[in-house]
Amino acid sequence: MKTILIISSIAFVFSSCKPHEATSSEAPSEAVAGKPYPLDVCLVSGEKLGTMGDPVVITHEGQQIKFCCDSCIPKFEKEPAKYLGKLGK
Repeated sequence: MKTILIISSIAFVFSSCKPHEATSSEAPSEAVAGKPYPLDVCLVSGEKLGTMGDPVVITHEGQQIKFCCDSCIPKFEKEPAKYLGKLGK
């Protein structure tokens, strides 16, 4: 009986979750992609984007960030201010 109750509770929680939708105050492109990335190189390594396959793209505080590979993301996340300075922030 407890198992059924727990499963029902979990199902209810997930069924009530909705994906983020842009509000009227958010531009749709900013809600999804963030401010466009202005550089043609990886923010962490400095490698030209596309030389190691498709760039990896994340959004950090509303700013789109592009990396040459997945291994640059943890370096960025450890010291974001250090790398965001390259964007003039």
